[in-house]
Amino acid sequence: MELRICIDVDDMERAIAFYTGGLGLHVGRRFKSDFVEILGAGSPIDLLLNAAGTQPVANSTGTRHYGRHWTPVHLDFVVQDIEAAVRRLQAHGAVLEMPVAERAWGRIAGLADPFGHGLDLLEFRGRGYDEIMQTS
Repeated sequence: MELRICIDVDDMERAIAFYTGGLGLHVGRRFKSDFVEILGAGSPIDLLLNAAGTQPVANSTGTRHYGRHWTPVHLDFVVQDIEAAVRRLQAHGAVLEMPVAERAWGRIAGLADPFGHGLDLLEFRGRGYDEIMQTS
């Protein structure tokens, strides 16, 4: 089974610049003008061009907007140098919402992309998440 991550955006060129220049990913295939595949993460990311104010699905009660919004799903990107990654993403329009913080497994920073989607940067140290693994 393959996992593909789909992200709605309202400015395709800005989205491509953010995910390639900010995170070091690269463009895969381009499908028409409203669908671009981004590669280099653990799963392909599909950027889908959809205008603000449009309905995400038929009969939905809300419409798309690209101001900061919350959803229980977000993306985590593992990086080698979290401060440099934060600076690159901010230069491409990210908003830093949670400054770099120390955890038992490494470091984390919380950001929002230019389209209101939340994402975290993780910089593992030692055994990464295995540092906090329960044994029983």
